[in-house]
Amino acid sequence: MPILESPFARLDLIRQPEQANEPLQAFDAADEYLLSHLHEQGLAAGDRVLVLNDAFGALASSLAGRAVVTSSGDSYLGQLALRKNLARNGLAEDGVTFVPASEMAQGPFDWVLVRVPKTLALLEEQLIRLHGQLAPGVRVVAAGMIKHLPRAAGDLLERYIGPVQASLAVKKARLLFATPEAKPAPTSPYPSAYRLDQPPLTLINHANVFCRDGLDIGTRAFLPHLPRALGHLRVADLGCGNGVLGIVYALGNPQAELTLVDESYMAVQSAQANWHAALGERPADVRAGDGLAEQPPQSLDLVLCNPPFHQQQVVGDFLAWRMFQQARAALVKGGELWIVGNRHLGYHQKLKRLFGGVEQVGATPKFVILRATKG
Repeated sequence: MPILESPFARLDLIRQPEQANEPLQAFDAADEYLLSHLHEQGLAAGDRVLVLNDAFGALASSLAGRAVVTSSGDSYLGQLALRKNLARNGLAEDGVTFVPASEMAQGPFDWVLVRVPKTLALLEEQLIRLHGQLAPGVRVVAAGMIKHLPRAAGDLLERYIGPVQASLAVKKARLLFATPEAKPAPTSPYPSAYRLDQPPLTLINHANVFCRDGLDIGTRAFLPHLPRALGHLRVADLGCGNGVLGIVYALGNPQAELTLVDESYMAVQSAQANWHAALGERPADVRAGDGLAEQPPQSLDLVLCNPPFHQQQVVGDFLAWRMFQQARAALVKGGELWIVGNRHLGYHQKLKRLFGGVEQVGATPKFVILRATKG
């Protein structure tokens, strides 16, 4: 297991979710570069540090106990990794305050350390929220691997913070230094909204929601084929995003008991607002979580899922496979998992390894809709 060595700490770090023979490490050269810069600049014990988008807690864990550290990001798995990595390295959990991206981190801050996220709308919203939260003399430093550091990230820093200077590259990583200047209070363009015609729904989407500006094509293919089973079924929308699958199912099944879960806090925030707008005070469990990891075994009759095929910049089907395993554990015997997936991903064969029967219930040129029944 690679060890993160910095001027602040020597840490054994893990990713979330954990995989056997994990091929990837929980930090990269951009984390190392940022920590080295922080040390060179002289971090003081009383400095208030805000860390944004610290994927698995590498930065916050390194600085725990060295400053007053607040970490904020949109990933439940990232928050889980931070807590596990603090414990794994004998660091106090209260050494870092975690604030979900759906909430506002309260400054003022002397340092803002930004790992540039894949979704630049999230970065924009985070930079907008820094207005009024920066201490005099604050230093704002963004970091990323060069291949994941678009020019637009620097443009956003300049628009909302001030002039930007780029560092030299080190191990294919780069830092961006933003010099704060007085600016009028910005107006956030988030959340955005789009309209569904059938059923007629307006769906709001906070900054980090997948396909924020319109219904994604996989879900569009899935909606006409949603199961029509009526009655008091216990149903989960797994990886719910803005909640559209669970909400549309619930509108057609008034007795169903719904759980909507996603690892993005902003997705859950969006799904909660959308559920309330569409279904009023009808009860539902809408929560951030590690998929169905916390769902009691054999407590669901039906799971609906449009699985992801990437975690941050890493593409692969390990998250989808894990969601299928979680669904199987949570379903009663005879319970069903319904999914939509790209044809080329071969989910049919993967589901056959877990479930008794797998049937194709719909298709488009690009997507298939599959029903897997727990034997």
